[in-house]
Amino acid sequence: MQKFQFHDMLLTWLDGGTTWLDGGTMFGVVPKVVWSKRYPANGQNQIELPTHPMLVQFDGHNILVDSGLGNGKLTDRQKRNLGVSSESRVEEELEELGLSAEDIDTVLMTHLHGDHAAGLTKKQGEGYVSAFPNAKIYVSAVEWEEMQNPNIRSRNTYWKENWEPITGQVETFTDKVTVFDAITMIHTGGHSNGHSVIKFEQNGETILHMGDIMPTHAHQNPLWVLAFDDYPMDSIYAKDKLMKEALPGHFYFSFYHDAFYRLIKWNEDGKEVVDALERKEKVFE
Repeated sequence: MQKFQFHDMLLTWLDGGTTWLDGGTMFGVVPKVVWSKRYPANGQNQIELPTHPMLVQFDGHNILVDSGLGNGKLTDRQKRNLGVSSESRVEEELEELGLSAEDIDTVLMTHLHGDHAAGLTKKQGEGYVSAFPNAKIYVSAVEWEEMQNPNIRSRNTYWKENWEPITGQVETFTDKVTVFDAITMIHTGGHSNGHSVIKFEQNGETILHMGDIMPTHAHQNPLWVLAFDDYPMDSIYAKDKLMKEALPGHFYFSFYHDAFYRLIKWNEDGKEVVDALERKEKVFE
């Protein structure tokens, strides 16, 4: 497990599982000859995409950013379609840190697609229960509404087993919400209608977690959006606006899906890396 001390916040990346998805889908209209220079693919044109929640320990709180793929919830067909090479080890890794799932008091959900939200619940007998029973789970009101009432496109990723057991734990917000005077969730839309990013602010410095409007460092360009995005122009607008704030502000960027970096900081024009935390474990097939 990799850690990063951000002033009074201790960040730890947990293993929520790994998927291998089609690179062309992940980079939309960007030609492979261009994107593959920044993010290599395997022989099946798949790219490695970890689904790694971030544990943030701050001011006595144990906070989780997204929840991973879960464990034992996916069928063999779903694993094949999602390119799942490993499922979640979040519970085991929390135990290695001297914690349990019951010690998580806050979960911040960028959105509720299955690769981010499946870890919110777990199997118990013939049904499902909350994986983090003592946590408040924050998500935008738009995302929570669509999770419960998906449309013809989104119903393939908003699964009832991921939300029904946690209804009593969910706290929704409209535009933004700040918790513990240091962490702000901001609704952006784009990847999903209710997608949000998260700012962590300490002593004049900021880490910006971009969720799936910038799932890897290679998606830095505002025009490089996913074919998975439900509202790609909203993704472009939100990412462009955030980058115009973050680059001059010398923000760190953190990632949920990046196979190469946990954190990265670019210079003001975004062309040079000035600081980074590289991922220790790199797997290429």
